[in-house]
Amino acid sequence: MFALDPRLQQDTLLIGDFPLCQLLLMNDAQYPWFILVPRREEVSELFQLSVEEQRQLWQETTFLAETLKDTFGADKMNVATLGNVVSQLHMHVIVRRRHDAAWPAPVWGRHPAVPYSADQVGAIRAKLRLVLADDFQFVEG
Repeated sequence: MFALDPRLQQDTLLIGDFPLCQLLLMNDAQYPWFILVPRREEVSELFQLSVEEQRQLWQETTFLAETLKDTFGADKMNVATLGNVVSQLHMHVIVRRRHDAAWPAPVWGRHPAVPYSADQVGAIRAKLRLVLADDFQFVEG
């Protein structure tokens, strides 16, 4: 049975579900930073997914990246899977802007997180409701 890593639970806000992945928002208002987590038990590497699941993950990742770029006005999209700290397979999809707090460096460990306010989270959810595909299910929160 799928269970989200406790560190991801602690650092993110649940937005909803694509067919394969749970969509999370990193609780750091400095960047629109999203995370896709395949809802599969004990998967830490891309190659541990079936070929069909790998395709689905890539489809969800590229759809999300393109949608976020247009919605949030990115100068560059950062897409990465690392797993050195949290081994559960997860894909970072981060909107980067030339004026953001870490530009042009990576976002990891640059500045302490600045948690979102409830109003900010509501505004992000409202934006996403307008642009996410029909196969996305929002989780109210």
